[in-house]
Amino acid sequence: MKEAVMVSRAWRILIVLAFVLLPPKLASAAEAHWPQSLTLGTASEGGTYYAYGEGLARLLSRELGIAVVARATGGPIENIKLLETGEIQLAFVTQGVALQAWNAGAAWTDARQYRNMRAMFAMYDTPFQFQVLSDSPIQLFADFAGKRIGVGPEGGTTAAYFPEFLKALKIEATVVHGDWAELAEKSLARSIDALAVGAGVPVPMLIDIERKAKVRYLPLTRQEIATLRLTMPELSASVVAAGSYPTLRRRYDTVGLFNFAVAHKDLPNDLVTAIVDTVFANNERLVEVHPAAAETIPSNIMRNNFIPLHGGAVSWYRSRVTPGVVHSD
Repeated sequence: MKEAVMVSRAWRILIVLAFVLLPPKLASAAEAHWPQSLTLGTASEGGTYYAYGEGLARLLSRELGIAVVARATGGPIENIKLLETGEIQLAFVTQGVALQAWNAGAAWTDARQYRNMRAMFAMYDTPFQFQVLSDSPIQLFADFAGKRIGVGPEGGTTAAYFPEFLKALKIEATVVHGDWAELAEKSLARSIDALAVGAGVPVPMLIDIERKAKVRYLPLTRQEIATLRLTMPELSASVVAAGSYPTLRRRYDTVGLFNFAVAHKDLPNDLVTAIVDTVFANNERLVEVHPAAAETIPSNIMRNNFIPLHGGAVSWYRSRVTPGVVHSD
């Protein structure tokens, strides 16, 4: 924790946003020193990362004049590994997994620090959501004891965090990995007992299940939320609004992590500036792709408290703040 606090202090973003009406002139599309193509690491089909990433790739390809390809992956852990080697240049990460990578603070890092990522913009909150079929005997989170819970790909946020949830709440259960589309079929076939999903709302796969079966969502109790946040301080209190899913009639209290789009540190500054500007200038297009993009707004960059910003992102935010400082490395 001391190391995490030191990193947080070193990179904390101190900004007061006061946006101007007209953006500064950017480099023209497809500058000669830009790469001819970019690969964006997302997650598996059926999840929010995948849907959001497909839309973002189309937007950037059209507006920047270079080919941006969305790549299906196992999620943030795999994205960070691929970004570190340069196999991909852009990626989606949750702040918690990024913190593990930066500090080599989880078993999956093999004591290696992954520090080639640089933040571009905040995406949206990732609430953890727990879905069961309506006739399931599971009524409370504690009832997961002894059950089989689908948690997504091994490189995903849920796969990284749900076992820690079980440990913190002293519950023994079996976690089942797989693509979200595959796990959805297993849930409907009752070969698993529940789904634990950390993803932006609404999760396409969860809505698809609702079209085929009656379901319920299991909220966390106040004590469970407090215990999880005490154990994992990077978690924040999160709420899924009533109506986010057809069967969700009241607000759903849980915990969550904020998501960020990151770039490899060696990408040209003016390219990253152009990416950030394109995203914020076309937010309504991203919202059409997925409603979670409504949270993709400049002020949410303050939700980042340790990932250093890419120099190109620093340029964009500095042109729109007064007074204040945006820190990079």
